[in-house]
Amino acid sequence: MDRILDAIRTPADLKLLTNDELSILAREIREQIIATTSKTGGHVASSLGAVEIILAVHSLIDAPRDKFVFDVGHQAYAHKLVTGRLGIFDTLRQYGGMSGFPRPDESPYDVHPSGHASDSLSIAVGLAKARELHRGDEKIVALIGDAALSGGMAFEALNTIGQLQIPMVIVLNDNEMSISRNVGALVRHLGGLRSTAGYRSMRDYSQDRLEEQGEFGQMLVSFGRNMKDSLKQFIVPDTMIFEQLGIVCTPPINGHDIGVLKDTLSVALAADGPVLVHVVTKKGAGYGPAEDDPERFHGVGAYDAATGKSPMKIAAPPTYTDVFGEALVREARVDERIVAITAAMCSGTGLEAFSAEFPDRFIDAGIAEENAVGMAAGLAIGGCKPVVAIYSTFLQRAIDQMIIDGALANNNIVFAIDRAGIVGEDGRTHQGIYDISYCRMIPGLRMLAPSSEAELACALHTALHLGGPVSIRYPRGEGLGVEVSLEPSLLEVGEARVVREGGDVAILAFGDRVQPSCEAADALESKLGIGVRVVDMRWIKPLDVAAIESAAATKLLVTVENGVLAGGAGEGVLEELSRRGLEVPTLTLGIDDRTVSHGKPAKLLADLGLDADGIASAIEAALR
Repeated sequence: MDRILDAIRTPADLKLLTNDELSILAREIREQIIATTSKTGGHVASSLGAVEIILAVHSLIDAPRDKFVFDVGHQAYAHKLVTGRLGIFDTLRQYGGMSGFPRPDESPYDVHPSGHASDSLSIAVGLAKARELHRGDEKIVALIGDAALSGGMAFEALNTIGQLQIPMVIVLNDNEMSISRNVGALVRHLGGLRSTAGYRSMRDYSQDRLEEQGEFGQMLVSFGRNMKDSLKQFIVPDTMIFEQLGIVCTPPINGHDIGVLKDTLSVALAADGPVLVHVVTKKGAGYGPAEDDPERFHGVGAYDAATGKSPMKIAAPPTYTDVFGEALVREARVDERIVAITAAMCSGTGLEAFSAEFPDRFIDAGIAEENAVGMAAGLAIGGCKPVVAIYSTFLQRAIDQMIIDGALANNNIVFAIDRAGIVGEDGRTHQGIYDISYCRMIPGLRMLAPSSEAELACALHTALHLGGPVSIRYPRGEGLGVEVSLEPSLLEVGEARVVREGGDVAILAFGDRVQPSCEAADALESKLGIGVRVVDMRWIKPLDVAAIESAAATKLLVTVENGVLAGGAGEGVLEELSRRGLEVPTLTLGIDDRTVSHGKPAKLLADLGLDADGIASAIEAALR
């Protein structure tokens, strides 16, 4: 039997479908998402939950002339399927294939490269202002989740939207989830609105009236002209934060009812001011395993489509994240000053066990990295030892707080930078390749790059005993299988360790590039008969000057890092050589001036020349 989905070439085709046909299409899209992601992995629960929203919006606007802006982009799979990418959907998140996030260079229907939360409203109001300046009439719709709405950038944009009163539609996808269960006062506010009897009555009334597209629709449009006339001011006094900002807000509506969505959105799109459409959805909707466990299905690897179960894994070493979480629990048992902070990533950063054992010493700041780091500074001033565990790509949002609130006062904060380096299938917006550069520039901030899970435990132990701000970067995925001591050692500040001797070439390797550097050294010695020394530098800041000076006595000094070269560890080594007037042929290996797309980490590292073969080949070429 032919599918409606197979006939959809552009969003304009959706305008030809009845609401019943759109509902059938929604089911087909869910089946396609499950069939594909069961093989490729991906962001399943969020995309399943937003299918009807995406179909309703695209059936009413004229994209790409009209702009549909996504926040984060986790939920954009249905958008990709109805914008001409069904034929490549099976390449989702695969090397050389379709991105899992909106990418303007992939499709004109993708407005901006979304990947980080809370930025859609700023993009949207900027587009709306540009439309006004150009005297255009394009429709602007932004889709944002309730978790992303808690981010500070979203509130800043709401303030501007309320001030400018430019026509645009905000679709608030309220599913009570981000990756982990949402936290914070705004979530309680939204939950309170859903449970208010008067508000429920107003919601039911509005849905009935919207079906007629008459008086109530006109009433809602008029609210855009006079905010003080908002009916909700009388029904739920002083509870609608959006209305207080000057943004009309609809009562919560069923986000899986195509008819109600289209009726409400059509009225909102006709308003002459900003309107927020409050849509309640279920994460993972239409697929039982994802509904039952939306946290696991937020970002999941391949799974059995029939059962939702992931394939059994062969026994493997624990991940760096797990080792960090276990080590932090052990440290906290002997030091009650330790407090763990994360930004909506409790499970992702390995802090579940900590939060269970020390609930009073665990803080989830929500999607608000700046606030998380600022809180850490306050905790440090108050005599605590805060450990801020955030992915590398997200911590870069709090650079100002790291500098001003952390470093200038020399506050005792440990930054546990998870997912540092190449992370894989999430692609350009998530690669953790900038943290070395932004940490190196911060005065007084020391930085460790452990080369194994055992070194990670020692690095955490050392950072907690040093005082002042310290950062530790470690990669995504499994460790090397090195046994982790329950009594980790204190590392000497700025002291490297030689892991392989050799007098012809010296490789100064950082973090997870130590092991492939050793493999490259073995290959070079076997093939060319040259002696290659490999040094685990351990510290990115301060660098081990003695190790650098010793390496300068060889025929070639090589640095290898899993991060950008600009401002990176290799440049730090070159700076030290220059300061000391040391001249030696050098080769810096890292990521040059480019963005890194999606694919398996091993393939991406090979493309970048940062695996063992690439390191060996680069050294051989340099020696020639």
